[in-house]
Amino acid sequence: MEGTESRSDASSSVVADWSLVFWTLCSVILPVLITLWCSFQRSRRQVLIRDIFRKSKHDWHYTDLFGQPSYCCVCAQHILQGAFCNCCGLRVSEGCLKKADQLFLCKEIMMRSNGGAHSSMPHRWIRGNVPLCSCCMICKQQCGTQPKLCDYRCVWCQYTVHDECMMDCLKTEECTFGEFRDLIIPPYYLSTINQIRKDKRTNYEKVVPYCRKHWMPVIILANTRSGNNMGETLLGEFKILLNPVQVFDLSKIAPAKALQLCTLLPCNSVRVLVCGGDGTVGWVLDAIDEMKIKGQEHYIPQVAILPLGTGNDLSNTLGWGAGYAGEVPVEQILRNVMEADGIKLDRWKVQVTNKGYYNLRKPKVFTMNNYFSIGPDALMALNFHAHREKTPSLFSSRIINKAVYFFYGTKDCLVQECKDLNKKVELELDGERIELPNLEGIIVLNIGYWGGGCRLWEGMGDEPYPLARHDDGLLEVVGVHGSFHCAQIQVKLANPVRLGQAHTVRLILKSSKMPMQVDGEPWAQGPCTVTITHKTHALMLYHSGEQTDDDASSVSEQDHMREQTDEDV
Repeated sequence: MEGTESRSDASSSVVADWSLVFWTLCSVILPVLITLWCSFQRSRRQVLIRDIFRKSKHDWHYTDLFGQPSYCCVCAQHILQGAFCNCCGLRVSEGCLKKADQLFLCKEIMMRSNGGAHSSMPHRWIRGNVPLCSCCMICKQQCGTQPKLCDYRCVWCQYTVHDECMMDCLKTEECTFGEFRDLIIPPYYLSTINQIRKDKRTNYEKVVPYCRKHWMPVIILANTRSGNNMGETLLGEFKILLNPVQVFDLSKIAPAKALQLCTLLPCNSVRVLVCGGDGTVGWVLDAIDEMKIKGQEHYIPQVAILPLGTGNDLSNTLGWGAGYAGEVPVEQILRNVMEADGIKLDRWKVQVTNKGYYNLRKPKVFTMNNYFSIGPDALMALNFHAHREKTPSLFSSRIINKAVYFFYGTKDCLVQECKDLNKKVELELDGERIELPNLEGIIVLNIGYWGGGCRLWEGMGDEPYPLARHDDGLLEVVGVHGSFHCAQIQVKLANPVRLGQAHTVRLILKSSKMPMQVDGEPWAQGPCTVTITHKTHALMLYHSGEQTDDDASSVSEQDHMREQTDEDV
């Protein structure tokens, strides 16, 4: 009996042990299997969504959370996540994507030709998800106040109408294209131009709105990789307000190709808004110079800037601000572009010729819009550039970028890698050699701002100096004693060493290797001769609404000097 009981106890303990092992394995394996199954379903779903996006005529983008209360345009259910079209503004749940493609057409960039020329088009109404605080064009009361899919919005003029105010006449009424009619390229215009080109004619003058007096179509060129990565959001917002054919992503299409749209538009009337940093602006201006070489100088556009980069000194000089972070609505940006005044910007040729009798390489040639420098600020730019090339993912914020600049500037204050620059270089202004004091850096300026918002030539503003302009064919040349001196100038605790103004600057690096930069593009340079001469003018747009106190004082001083000159004459 005792043996039987001991065997039964042993077998029960074995069963208990196996049971424990089984449930332990289940508790470990089951979550893993569920996780793998969910991951497989998620990846399968993403593949299906991407396939729908690729085949669709809508510009779909997926979001995990809409920024405002949203309702599916197909099933009318409230949705937190789903897809939205960057062009027409449709919002649908994931399950209704295919149906939405079948039921709704997107914005047409060009009207289908039926043999005749068009000069107008009806409204294109989309139901639901109207912008917050929008008002009905009929009764002038607020739209979109009910917690359901309600009210209508025209994808072209952006007018909104209540469900109960919508009448049959509105569905066939001619669309006026709303507030931005002077900036929009209508679909019927492109279809008419296309037909004229097929007929091998070039008489665009009678095509509406080509013949309209105040039509100034705008082209948006956005660099989605600039500064704070806002380019992707801006592309969608501009596509909603304008014809999508006017909006280009510079990470997918080169500026030279995008600007060929200017040749289909009235001469000297197109405005280009560049969304990016100073480097992006230089890229676009180079493409405009190529248009001049091709004989397309009659189609040269005027350029405005939406600053998305780190420094944005050119944007600051032209009144567009030191940086954009979404604080101004896109509608106001377009109004600013319409109201901006045309001005000229000097562009300069920088030629770097290496020393040596046996050097057979061609001189390096750059185009300068902002400034050229040799010394500590070029060293900071070079270190920053090298760091960004190694880990580009870290440099997605304007604040982080400036923090890295500050770190390298502080480091240079201690190391002083560029000391005794005056012994290593010779400087000539308009052929006259300049005796240099003890310096660590030389900066050649074309614009008013430098170093992310500092008016370098003016300094503290307590000394008399000839005024600096960006359209007078003159360069301002200054010296700095080091990184600490640069920091003092930026907070207006010191003045730069003003070396003079000149039409031509020649700098000879006699020995050693020194950091140099042109408009934020740095490199390490051995013995060479740098020659800076005037190249051409760029047509820019100046916005007077973003002036700082420094800008206002500078403008008033320039006006005062002009008045004195007029009196003398």
